[in-house]
Formats: sequence, structure tokens, C-alpha cells
Amino acid sequence: MGPIDLMVYLLDHAFEGGEFQSLMGNLEEVDESMWQRPLPESVRTIGEIALHVASCKVMYADYAFGSASLSWESPEVEPWPPSEAPMNEVKTFLRETHARLMEQVRRLGDDDLLAIRKANWGEDKETRWLLSTLLQHDAYHAGEINRMRSVLSGEDRWQWQIELGIERDVAGVSRPPSREVGAT
Repeated sequence: MGPIDLMVYLLDHAFEGGEFQSLMGNLEEVDESMWQRPLPESVRTIGEIALHVASCKVMYADYAFGSASLSWESPEVEPWPPSEAPMNEVKTFLRETHARLMEQVRRLGDDDLLAIRKANWGEDKETRWLLSTLLQHDAYHAGEINRMRSVLSGEDRWQWQIELGIERDVAGVSRPPSREVGAT
């Protein structure tokens, strides 16, 4: 496996390759009641974050591989106001924007990873830096969505904690399940 093949694999895996760690894997666990609901004392929602990730893919692809003509206000970049982004349509938009980006990446040769390309803020960067940033961006927001989803669902324990019956007390300290006196 050459460098570009590895990059393709890693980008695809961060996007949709793992049930619990990928961006789409985390979004599949989100229901409509969570989509536009911020965490307490927060502003951003899962829906706004998902739209942001898709919009970034459009911008990075346009500047690194396209005409570098789009702006954040372009309807191709952000087809809905963030607070009104519909869940199923945004998931479809995410998959489409990732597929279009990956078409460009799959056309690259190994040596192209060192080629200088434009970032969407105008700075010149190596292609591998831009692609690495997109990979990290998917992983970062997958974790953010995972945490938001857990808190909004009312269940943020690890699966093993649930299976062992570990609860949190009022102070937030993990404690094992209580045992009856005399139980063996």
C-alpha cells in the first residue's frame, strides 16, 4: 500500500469506517430530538456541527483541487442556515461532499502529497497537510458529536460501566453496584 492509498484508507475510515469512532458512525446514533438541541449552557448543536464538517469539505476541495472561487456564503458550501439544517439531508450532503473530495484524492499520485495547494483561507500548504487536517477534523467532530449525543441521551457511561452496573453518585464519583449485606 503506497502513501496515497493509505491516505485514502485513513480518510474514508475516519469518515465512515468505524461504528463508534467514525463521523458517520456517531451521526447514525443521533435521533431527531438531539439534532438541533444544544447541550446546557452551549450554543452549537449536532446538526450545526455536521453541516460545518460538510461545508469544510466543500471549501477544502474547491481551494485545493478546484477553482478556489467559493466562499462560506455560497449555497454550494452551506445549503441551509445552520440552525435549520435538516438531519437526513445533512447526512446525505456529508456523504456527497466526502465522495466528491475523495474523487480528487484518488486521482493523486504518491508524489502529489508533497505538492503545494491553496487552503481555503488563502495560505499555501502541502497536500498531505491539507488532507491530514481534514482527517483530524472528521475525528475531532466525531468525538464532539459522540459526547454531545451521550449527554443529550442521558447516558454517558462507557458500555462496560453499564454492563457492570456502575453508577455515578451525586458528586459524580463512579461507584460499583451496591451489594446486599450477607451476599456472597
